[in-house]
Amino acid sequence: MTPGRAERVAAPSPVPNVTIRQPPLDVLILTRNEEDNLSRALASVAALAAAVWVVDSHSTDRTASIADAAGARVVTHDFTGYPAQRNWALRNLPFTGDWVLVLDADETVSPELAAELPAALAAAPPDLAGFYLKRRFIFLGRWLRHGGYYPVWLLRVMRHRVSRCEERAVDEHFVVEGRTARLRHDLLHEDRRPLSRWVERHDQYAALAAETLARAGERGAVAGRWTGTQAERKRWWYDRVYRRAPVGMRAVAYFLYRYLLRAGFLDGREGFLYHLMQGLWYRALIDAKLLELRRRAPRGHAGAPAVRAPDPAPEP
Repeated sequence: MTPGRAERVAAPSPVPNVTIRQPPLDVLILTRNEEDNLSRALASVAALAAAVWVVDSHSTDRTASIADAAGARVVTHDFTGYPAQRNWALRNLPFTGDWVLVLDADETVSPELAAELPAALAAAPPDLAGFYLKRRFIFLGRWLRHGGYYPVWLLRVMRHRVSRCEERAVDEHFVVEGRTARLRHDLLHEDRRPLSRWVERHDQYAALAAETLARAGERGAVAGRWTGTQAERKRWWYDRVYRRAPVGMRAVAYFLYRYLLRAGFLDGREGFLYHLMQGLWYRALIDAKLLELRRRAPRGHAGAPAVRAPDPAPEP
């Protein structure tokens, strides 16, 4: 079932002489070569999680040893794509309870969110299946507050038995069977790896996105609705507006929309560089790869050859 409009759940009022017991919360992190980020992610949930599961895709750096030293449970599993890896973990790991927090290796739980979660889970009614968290995106040390980048609501805390990740090559979302709610405090996203890794990964993402467009798109579990959740509105905008705009020019229009109309310029040089890279260069690269695929495809065939999924890492 596609998640409906999220509602806020307030923390319960204190009750004298009564201890509110938090249901167990496990944390799930997908990794490959995340030694620059993982320690911070693990430290942010050390006092919160009943168990931390690191599903690693054959890292060649110190990722596994960092997870072991922090007390996480490390499971090695071949990576074939984000939805497949996430759904495998949700279906096969022996979580300690109903609730799981899905965290990327370059994300941390803010102290305020860590303090908010226990009471929210304790107060959650049986029909509440998940919580949306606000992502605070940090680039080159600066919090990007504008350009459509705050708040971005992500469904990350969920009852794992009624949760799954939709099967899409890029821009996939979690969906749950049941009601959802929003929490007040922030999930922090800050990638500490070199920018060269960002460029390499987005080149891979662009290939996947171009292949999807060459096949005339794909339908996911999150339907596009202008009056729906933030994810549903974005899906509607992408399917109904962006994909129908002229190839090449739509990247320029998208950059101007984010940088000028959504006031991305208010985030200084870091905001300019990020929107230039992610809003213009990355979108133009997708269109260039799309044109390349169309030229290479045999006449009369709209499909495209399969592209290898990139290594696990978040897509901002």
